[in-house]
Amino acid sequence: MDTGSILGPLWISFKLAAATTVVLLAAGSFLAYLLVYRKVPARAVVESLISLPIVLPPTVLGFYLLILMGPKGTFGRAWEGLFQSSLLFTFAGIVIASVISSLPFAVQPLKAAFAKIDRRILENAHVLGLSSLATFFRVVVPNSAAGFAAASILVFLHTMGEFGVILMVGGSIPGETKVASIAIFEAVESLRYRDAWVLSLVLALVSFSFLLVINALNKGEYDGIKG
Repeated sequence: MDTGSILGPLWISFKLAAATTVVLLAAGSFLAYLLVYRKVPARAVVESLISLPIVLPPTVLGFYLLILMGPKGTFGRAWEGLFQSSLLFTFAGIVIASVISSLPFAVQPLKAAFAKIDRRILENAHVLGLSSLATFFRVVVPNSAAGFAAASILVFLHTMGEFGVILMVGGSIPGETKVASIAIFEAVESLRYRDAWVLSLVLALVSFSFLLVINALNKGEYDGIKG
């Protein structure tokens, strides 16, 4: 068993999941705030677009991103003009693809958490002279801790297990875009079942551990309601 073929993909998966989680906590908070507290034109269309990655086959989403981020795509041309490099088959490319793919896993828990906050608390904050930005960080965020935790965990786990979108946009470049899920697929294809077992076991244990945290958070909320 080659430890490099195990640790390398796991490290890239971890970096990708961490980067995606950080980006989506910011972007997801902004979108969830708008959807809960502001009037959004064509709300049904916006919410459907945000939730689309959940129901869309990963290869379909990956294909559209491949076209959009390619050298002839709008985003791909803009990126190449700014950074003089291609976006496809790079770590930056799979981060962008993962952000789009995992977007609903951040927005939905945050939107649910924001909606639970008593509007009178927000009104009192505005009466006391707090700006919208100050109200968000001093009132909304502290009262949505469970939502932020759930969003972080769901995004992280979804990204760790992402396969189709990453393969379409990033390929399988060792040390750059070859994540653990792709490494498992290639290990099985080449009959390296031991590597596949180890990688699969690590991902399963990580997923199970994070799900325990989510269930503990939900149990705390239910206990609070019953109490």
